[in-house]
Amino acid sequence: MCGRLLTSRSLKQVCHYTLLASALAVSLLHADVGLNEPTVVSSLEHTYGERAGLRAKAWFNILRDAQDQSAKEKLTTVNNFFNLFRFVDDIKLWGVSNYWATPLEFIGANGGDCEDFSIAKYFTLLQLGIPDDKMRITMVKATSVNQYHMVLAYYETPGAIPLILDNLDPIIKPATQRTDLIPVYSFNGKQLWLNKEKGRGVLAGSATRLEKWNDLRHRLGADHMRKPKLVME
Repeated sequence: MCGRLLTSRSLKQVCHYTLLASALAVSLLHADVGLNEPTVVSSLEHTYGERAGLRAKAWFNILRDAQDQSAKEKLTTVNNFFNLFRFVDDIKLWGVSNYWATPLEFIGANGGDCEDFSIAKYFTLLQLGIPDDKMRITMVKATSVNQYHMVLAYYETPGAIPLILDNLDPIIKPATQRTDLIPVYSFNGKQLWLNKEKGRGVLAGSATRLEKWNDLRHRLGADHMRKPKLVME
């Protein structure tokens, strides 16, 4: 989806893909995803190579070391870590369009598109104890490039101006300073919202009723990782 020019037809496609992403968010919250470090590291090394195992170890170090950080410190730590990964379109990396990589696949492949950055940050922050209701994966229109894009928004309080975690702009900023982004939809593990340019948006339903939830849930574990078409090591 990242990099698509805006058209009325693509707006409908964005809505559809947002529902799929919401299903992934639900899965991350409720699936029994094993995070046994030796098992995950070994699986990533076997599937993607030795350097993937090193990235996994670095990720587990963050999950340990950042536990005692403040919420904003956790945001910075996680945002900086994943922004080291490479941006690459799905069709080049996976050989298919709009592939929603799991966090482990993203770490293994060493890159992905905007959805993968946002989902990996969201999942990692959940593991670090950031409440789900303070985060929303947000589909936006990036006016500077006239393309759809995805970011992670963090709300300190329900009425607060969210902080934006983005792979295009690596510095975390309040949404009021990201005038290049116009929100379209946002979601977390429980709900989906239709956004307006101001405010938190209008509730559009429960994420638990979205299609392909079971398929995405099935792919989350270390035993269901896809090999990329493009090797970026």
